[in-house]
Amino acid sequence: MLPKVNQTLFIQINSIDDEEAKQEYKSRIADVSDAYISMEVPIHDKSGKLKRLYPGDELSVYFITEGGVKNYFNSSVLGFSDDVIRLVLIKKPDPESITKVQRRSFLRVPAILEIAVKFSEQLQFVSLTDDVGGGGISFLCEGYVPVESGHTVECWLLVPFKNGQIEHVPFKSEIVRVKELETGKKQVMMRFSEITDRDRQKIIRYCFERQLDFRKR
Repeated sequence: MLPKVNQTLFIQINSIDDEEAKQEYKSRIADVSDAYISMEVPIHDKSGKLKRLYPGDELSVYFITEGGVKNYFNSSVLGFSDDVIRLVLIKKPDPESITKVQRRSFLRVPAILEIAVKFSEQLQFVSLTDDVGGGGISFLCEGYVPVESGHTVECWLLVPFKNGQIEHVPFKSEIVRVKELETGKKQVMMRFSEITDRDRQKIIRYCFERQLDFRKR
């Protein structure tokens, strides 16, 4: 399903500036053509300031449909229109590239990905996940690591895509359960407590690619 006229788009700019990349803006769709979407100049959700965009800017976008489903897609700024009011023209997504996610039912897949975990300045290590999803992950660690439910940790996840692209996804997570395994290791299950929608979208995209691989086997 493609976004429609008058729907609200929620936008993040793919910027090398981490602080800028975290900011979320919103805009109303004015028109949808065969090649592009015309939208009003985005406005910052909290400050109310307009966001100036430039041709070529890469965007992470989502819109919400019935049932609270978030529909994510990537786009870029193509140009501008100044007929009556200034409009921003962005690339229209391929319907098949739009990822649908309902917050209460994030897809999870088994996956072995490299993850850097920081419990404190004194305790930091690299490990491997065994399960990844849009709502959280689980990973394995040595049995001596003092992990407990309720702790919040900083993490960086290495996410590879089928096109060869690799993303480093930062987030904070709350440990919800720790299970001791027969191997002597621990399985640590966490839910995301702080993650940008743009970074969550990267993990969701990876999960969908993995799910397609499983279906082809």
